[in-house]
Parts: sequence; C-alpha cells; structure tokens
Amino acid sequence: MFKCFLTCVLPMDRELIIESSALTKMYGPHLALDSLDIRIEKGATGLLGPNGAGKSTFLKTILGLIQVTSGEGSVLGYDIRTQGEQIRQRIGYMPEYDALNPNMEAIYQVKYCGELIGMNPNVALQRAHQALEYVGLGEQRYREVSTFSTGMKQATKLACALIHDPELIIADEPSNGLDAKSREFMLNTLNITVQSGERSVLMASHLMEDVERLCDNIVLLHKGRLAAQGKIEDLKAIDKEVEIHVWGAASKMEESLKDSGLKVRREGRVMRIGHTGDETYSQILKSAAEVGSQVRKMHDYEASLEDLFLVIMERLGHDVKSSDELLEGSI
Repeated sequence: MFKCFLTCVLPMDRELIIESSALTKMYGPHLALDSLDIRIEKGATGLLGPNGAGKSTFLKTILGLIQVTSGEGSVLGYDIRTQGEQIRQRIGYMPEYDALNPNMEAIYQVKYCGELIGMNPNVALQRAHQALEYVGLGEQRYREVSTFSTGMKQATKLACALIHDPELIIADEPSNGLDAKSREFMLNTLNITVQSGERSVLMASHLMEDVERLCDNIVLLHKGRLAAQGKIEDLKAIDKEVEIHVWGAASKMEESLKDSGLKVRREGRVMRIGHTGDETYSQILKSAAEVGSQVRKMHDYEASLEDLFLVIMERLGHDVKSSDELLEGSI
C-alpha cells in the first residue's frame, strides 16, 4: 500500500493559498486523485509527478473546472466546489497547450483574455500594453501570434495570465521547449513576479533545475496520491549522504559498504553513502582499509532536487536512475 512518507509540516502562521482535505476524483472506475491532503503556502511551489500522476486533474479541480467526487478544497479562501468563478477571477492560468489564436495580433489576444474575465475593453487594452511590455514583447505587440517563436508564444501566454493582476499564477510547463535565452527570461520574469508583486506561483514542470531555481516548495504526486510536499531544503535534509572519491577496488569497496548495512549510490569512482551518524565516516575508512581502496575525497554531499526524487522513487519501490524516467516515463 502506498503511503505519503515525505511531508514537512508547515508552521501554523504561514499563509496558505491552496488547501485540500481527502480530495478525491474518479472518472468512472478510474481513480485520478486519491484522498489528497495538500497545503500550499504563499510563494513559489513546484507541482511534480510522472505522466498520469494526476497533475492536470488536480489543476482542473483547483480552478473549479471539474467537480470533485468527494473531499474538499479551497484556493485563496474560496471553495473549489461552489466558488469556481471567484477563484478564476483571482488566478492567472498559463496552460501548457497552445491556447492562442494564431491570426490575432498579440495585443488583441491579451486584451481578449482580459475581457473574458470581465474587464472593461478599454481597461483591458491598457493592461494588455502593460503586460506585453512586462514580458518583453512591447515592440512586437502588433505582430500576429503565428509569426512568433515558441518563446514569444510562451511570453504571450504569460501576459494573458497576468493581465488582471492575479494573486496566484498557475504555470503549466512554462519553460518547456524554450531555448536557453528564452528559458532564462521566463524564469527571471516569474521570479520577479513572485518577489516584487506579492503574488504566488504554482508551476508544473518536468525540469528539475527550473523548479529548484524558482520554487521554495514542492508537491509531488504519484498515481493520484501525494508522495511528498513541503520545503525543498527540508525534504532534501531527510536523507543525508557522504560523498567519497575512491581509487582502486571500487567494486569491492561498494560491496563492503553495503555488507556493513550502509546504502550506496555509485557512479564509477564516486560513491554516495547514506549518512547514519558519526559512525558512517569510520565505517567508510574501515571498509577502504579492508579492501585496499584509497579514499581521495570525503565530504558531506549537498543533495539536489534530482537526488530527492531518486530517493522518493526508491522508497516507492521503483528502480530509476534519473528524473527523466520519473517524469516522462510511465512508472
């Protein structure tokens, strides 16, 4: 039976923007969301999980676009079951799919998005100019969307999400398919939006580096269930490791460490050993002496979000070697 095993408890004084209790959604016999208890605080949060994990369904439920089967939830204090319209007026949504009209000029595409949520046409036009300037498309505002690059289309979708100055921006794969320069600009813009505008961002992404750079918190879904949630730094601290660089008899060294009860991850001459206490260091040196291996370097390893994912998948019983397998495969 799957269990939610990695959860960092949020202090009660933290402001929550999204909260759910036993949130469940079924499509016929298929269980898409399985009793989710999620608490997302103000700031930037990454929503992660492999294909079929329930990310899209979760986003649709918090947007009030689909009815939940059971359970409850709130976004910005509004009930997702009965106040979907109020929620959508306060959220800016940047979808992964191409939701733009290729035959419209960017300025009128963004203006139209403002009108869809009830803005006065004149106000929407003024705000569209400001939003496109903010995302770096001020000089291209009168070009048709069909002439835009992928990066420019993504920036236009972000402008659409920002036109009504929302409290929360939901960005679904915002940097997907972008070149290095466009990706950098997108992440910087989202970061500035959070830091200077008192806004929050919920970003669904398969790019570990982007999530770790922008977000302080993560929510990881797996097969419709909650696998982990909390601050990235707190979650990474759950499994500490010692990294060593060895010379000679690396395989014997690995075997000796495992026989002593230590967890070992190895890539060539580099090994990362689960930190179980001060005795970990002495056991490493003892094993090296026994097998005739030289320890050239030894230090506490600073885990990445990628490392955290590998630990989570291992605990879920999956043998994966990278986040690509986790997020793009059918695990």
